[in-house]
Amino acid sequence: MKFFLLGLYFATLIAIGFYSLRKSRDVGGFFLGNRTVGPWISAFAYGTTYFSAVIFIGYAGKVGWGFGLSDLWIVIGNAFIGSFLAWKVLARPTREMTVRLNAMTMPEFLAARYDSPALRTVGALIIFIFLVPYSASVYMGLSYLFEQVFQIDFATALVIMAAFTALYLVLGGYIAVTLTDFLQGLIMIAGVFVLIYYVITAPPVGGLFSGISRLAAINPALVSPTGPNWFALLSLVLLTSLGPWGLPQMVQKFYAIKDERSIWPATVVSTLFALIIATGAYFTGAFGRLFFNNQMPLLNGKPNPDLIMPQIINQYLPSWVGLLLLLLVLAASMSTLASLVLVSSSAVAIDLIQWVVPQISRRTVMFLLRFLCVFFIGLSVYIALKPTIILVLMSLSWGTVAGAFLAPYLYGLYWPRTTKAGAWAGLVSGLIISLGLSFYYHLDGGVIPTIGTLAMLIPLGVVPLVSLMTPAFSWEHLAKVFGPGRVEIEKAEGLVSNDLGFGK
Repeated sequence: MKFFLLGLYFATLIAIGFYSLRKSRDVGGFFLGNRTVGPWISAFAYGTTYFSAVIFIGYAGKVGWGFGLSDLWIVIGNAFIGSFLAWKVLARPTREMTVRLNAMTMPEFLAARYDSPALRTVGALIIFIFLVPYSASVYMGLSYLFEQVFQIDFATALVIMAAFTALYLVLGGYIAVTLTDFLQGLIMIAGVFVLIYYVITAPPVGGLFSGISRLAAINPALVSPTGPNWFALLSLVLLTSLGPWGLPQMVQKFYAIKDERSIWPATVVSTLFALIIATGAYFTGAFGRLFFNNQMPLLNGKPNPDLIMPQIINQYLPSWVGLLLLLLVLAASMSTLASLVLVSSSAVAIDLIQWVVPQISRRTVMFLLRFLCVFFIGLSVYIALKPTIILVLMSLSWGTVAGAFLAPYLYGLYWPRTTKAGAWAGLVSGLIISLGLSFYYHLDGGVIPTIGTLAMLIPLGVVPLVSLMTPAFSWEHLAKVFGPGRVEIEKAEGLVSNDLGFGK
């Protein structure tokens, strides 16, 4: 039965890939679906890219173990900041400006907004290099669950997942990703309600109030509003909630949405989706200690938090629930992986190769996009085979990518006075903070979320500081970026000048 349902699921994905093939024959169709994606599909694509196996396997287990029920602050942050405010603040100006600048990717947008071709190159390299470990963390979470539920060897499960991701993505591109995201989103919603019910009623928890009492008996801080370590918790809230604002695979959904009227319904749907899915993951993860007598499960003799949720599912829940949850995690992971792979491949094919060789044919770019999808997946699998904690990989990737892009992207949308030097200062400071401090602390999983948060917040102060000390862009350039009407208003208020941009 398990293998039949799993086979049916994979067959559906492949069928969607073939269905989408005819809509993905050019670069715009393959990467953005020709900007024709409706509100529901966009909202589910955003939500399923946001939440992957990492949240259900790595984050829910480890964060719930460490912070108890106070981890529900992450749910609030993910729903309100990571979804509702992200759509309200970013979606409309992103779609308008990327259409005006004819930009399909984050590096293309930054290069056009700041008149800096080098930003395209550096941005593309950051995406390609640092989204690989994120993909690896997703594959790891998924393979741990396969190993527990199907008793399939970790490496074998890893290769199977990678092969199916490559097949349906290479066939159907962004359209296939969004259609499968919708299907996978429905599976995730159903799976979350079942997960909550069975975890709360499992004998080690014994119901909601009994579970809370048992957690309090272990450590009262596990049921307090601020948890055992409020500062570390705040870092996680900010990293997981503000991070998506600067992640190219999330922002891509704003580029591709059909029109402005679709933005508000997409905002509501994606917020509700985030609320449901994050609640299911973090609420159930908070009770993890009760299933193991407060002793973290071991892998090769060492405590490993990545095993908490897979072992709960395998040992304490009915087999059909385990299968449904496997599909939940599988759905969450496949959708996230597909978006990561697509954005990373575009970083090389569109932002690097097409820029270096402008006369390259669109057909060759399409071939490169598909080839790089396969290459990127292979690289992620290679890293996933190395023994690393999921949370470390994901936090390092989120902090570095979001730290580099968030401030230049956000100010680029709203503040005409942002200069080329300001954008570079924001990008470089985010990179240095994330990588420098992470390696200084030897990739310590306990401090990496805090480092990632600093890498996002500090550049938000660096960009305006440097911009105010460097020459503003010309009216002509700003009119091209913001539209003539907006620039006339800014000129009247004295916010832009006739100066040329820094370095022009």
